[in-house]
Amino acid sequence: MSLLVVGLSHRSAPVSVLERASLAADAQAKLLQDTLAAEPATEAAVLATCNRIELYADVDKFHAGVAELSTLLAQHSGVGLEELTPYLYVHYEDRAVHHLFSVACGLDSMVVGEGQILGQIKDALARGQELHTAGRLLNDLFQQALRVGKRAHSETGIDRAGQSLVSFGLQQLAAGADPALWAGGKRALVIGAGSMSSLAAATLARTGVAEIVVANRTRARADRLVEILQQGDDTAVRARAVEMSAVGDELTRADIVVSCTGSTGLVLTADALADALGVSLDAAPEAPTVTAADPAPDDVDQHAAWVENGSAASAAHAGPATPRRVTVPAQSTGPVRLALLDLAMPRDIDGAAHRIAGVRLVDIESLAEASADAPMAADVDRVRTIVSDEVAAFGAAQRAAHVAPTVVALRTMAADVVAGEIARLDGRLPDLDEKQRAEITQTVRRVVDKLLHAPTVRVKQLASEPGGAGYADALRELFDLDPQTVAAVSRADLNDPNRGRS
Repeated sequence: MSLLVVGLSHRSAPVSVLERASLAADAQAKLLQDTLAAEPATEAAVLATCNRIELYADVDKFHAGVAELSTLLAQHSGVGLEELTPYLYVHYEDRAVHHLFSVACGLDSMVVGEGQILGQIKDALARGQELHTAGRLLNDLFQQALRVGKRAHSETGIDRAGQSLVSFGLQQLAAGADPALWAGGKRALVIGAGSMSSLAAATLARTGVAEIVVANRTRARADRLVEILQQGDDTAVRARAVEMSAVGDELTRADIVVSCTGSTGLVLTADALADALGVSLDAAPEAPTVTAADPAPDDVDQHAAWVENGSAASAAHAGPATPRRVTVPAQSTGPVRLALLDLAMPRDIDGAAHRIAGVRLVDIESLAEASADAPMAADVDRVRTIVSDEVAAFGAAQRAAHVAPTVVALRTMAADVVAGEIARLDGRLPDLDEKQRAEITQTVRRVVDKLLHAPTVRVKQLASEPGGAGYADALRELFDLDPQTVAAVSRADLNDPNRGRS
C-alpha cells in the first residue's frame, strides 16, 4: 500500500484561496483522469467540498507522487503552483488513512462532528467508481471511512460536539438568540436545490419559518425540493418554487436568504441586494486585520501536524509557524432587515453586502472564524480512539490482503503437484479401482494441506503486522512461485463484482 493524499482545507488555507481553487464536477473528472495518466499513480479519488480539496492516489514513488499531485491540483484549480504550495498538506500511508478517517468522523470539519461529510465521501467514491479511477485500495479505503464515520456517530456523542454547517450558520445569523425564536414566522429564500441547499431548506422548515421559496436554474429540481418540504410530517411550512429570474423580486419579500449553488460567479451582487432593500451602499468600514499562524510551506510533517490537530498550538509542537494576515470584513450596524447565509464555494453572495445598512452576511469565512473558538465535546477523545483503532485494523487488513494472492498461488501450485502425481500413479498402477484411487488422492491432499497449513496461517499473521509486507516476497522466493500467477490471482480478486460490497 502506497497511499498518498495531497490537499488543502480551511485549516491550511484562507477561504480566498479555497474559493479560487474550488473544482467543478467536470474539472474533478478531468483531474482524476489526468492523475491516472501520470506515471506515479495507479488509482485516484477526489474529495472536494466547500472547505477542502483533496486528491488521493495509490503511488509507487513518494516524492514523485507529491510533485505530480501538487502540479495537477494547481493546473486544474487554476491557482499557480507557487501560490498554492504553501497551503498544501501531504499525508502518506497510515497517516493518510488516519486523515481520511478523521475527516469521515467530522473531526476535521469546520463544525466538529457534522455528519454531512459522509455524504460527500460517498459521492467521491461513487465518482471514482464511475470513472474507473478507484481501484482496490481506494475502494477499500473510502468504504471503510464511511463505516468508521457511521461508527463514530452511533457509538459516541460526537453529534453533540457540533452541528451541521447550516445549523451553525443560522446560529451565527441569530447572533446569540435562539434560532427557532429568531427565525419563527420569517420568510426564507433558498437559492439552489442541491444537497446543501436541501439541507438548508429542511433545517429552516424545522426551525419554524413561515414560508420557503426555492429558486434554482433547473426548475424541476426546485419543484422536487418544494414537494419534499410539503410532505414533511414535522413541519407546516408553506413552500413554492420560482425561476432564477424571479430572485430579484423575491429578495424584496425575504427575511432570510440561504444560497449554495455551483455557480462560478456571484449569484447576488451588492448592488442587487441594495436595490431590493431600496437603499444605497454605505462607505465600506475599514476591515480589521488579525494575525493567524500557518504552517511553514516546506515542512511536510509540520503540515500534517497542523491539519491533524487543527490548531496553532498543536502546530507549535512541529516547529515555528509563519504568521498570516487575515482581513475580516466589518458588518453593518443597526436592525437587520435581511439575513444572508452563503454556503457556496466559490461564494454566491458579494462580500460587499456587509456594507449595506440592514444586512447581516454570514459566509464560509466567518463560519470558519466562529467555529475556531467553539468548545470541543468530551466525546471527541472517544472518536479519536476509534479512529486510531480503525487505522491499525485497516493497515493490518491491507497487509494481510497483500500476501493473500501469494498464498492462493502457493496452494494452486500444490494442487497442480498433487494432480500431476496422481496422474503418474494412474499410469504406474492402472489396476487401481475407483475407491482405492480416491482414497490415495484424498490422503495425498491431506498431507499437502497439513504441510502448508502452518506456514500459510503464520505468514498471514506476520504480514498483518507493521513491516510485514516482505513476507509475501519471501514466500514467493522460497517456493519459486511464478510472479505472473500471483498477479493473475490479484487481478481476479480485484475484478470480483462482489468484492468490497457492504
